[in-house]
Amino acid sequence: MIDQTALGEFDDCLRKSGFRILVGVDEAGRGPLAGPVVAAAVVMRPGVHPQGVIDSKMLSARRRDTALSRILEACAEVSLGAAWPDEIDRINIRVATLLAMSRAMSQLAVSPDLAIVDGRDLPTLSCPGVALVRGDSRSESVAAASIVAKVARDVVMCHLHQVYPEYGFDRHKGYPTKEHLQRLAVLGPCPLHRKSYRGVERTG
Repeated sequence: MIDQTALGEFDDCLRKSGFRILVGVDEAGRGPLAGPVVAAAVVMRPGVHPQGVIDSKMLSARRRDTALSRILEACAEVSLGAAWPDEIDRINIRVATLLAMSRAMSQLAVSPDLAIVDGRDLPTLSCPGVALVRGDSRSESVAAASIVAKVARDVVMCHLHQVYPEYGFDRHKGYPTKEHLQRLAVLGPCPLHRKSYRGVERTG
């Protein structure tokens, strides 16, 4: 069980050590067979710890929506970036994820003192950064970014469902569920599918 208080204390310790403006960076959508990978950059206000901000993977869709509302009320700034299937196929998902993170960071109006990035790699940044493995369960700022990215990507996939309703993107969000794989086998891939992914390449 994630201790939300510990997440906030982690960020507060960094602020006390001189990194006054922190930005958490995380992504959603590395694993799906279709749709973009979406990254979020979130700058939380010091001393403000909205309830329910933990790793998005630990939350139901309803609780993520509630947490998102609290984040948007409490944060100083939030921005998004994405990389699309053609980019993922061309440069691979790891590099595309870092590109989405860089795009999210480039949209910030503030200049952070430190970026805390979930994972092992750092994207191109205009400020100092640290890659933090399992950052979404260690840092409140990263947990907030994980929620924003996940909710934003789900919204994108629901909109894309209206363009390609036959695949059921509104339900599985592009992940390799049984339903998705069955429809992919019958229909073949659409422009939203990642052609370089196993399971898609065999149907193309």
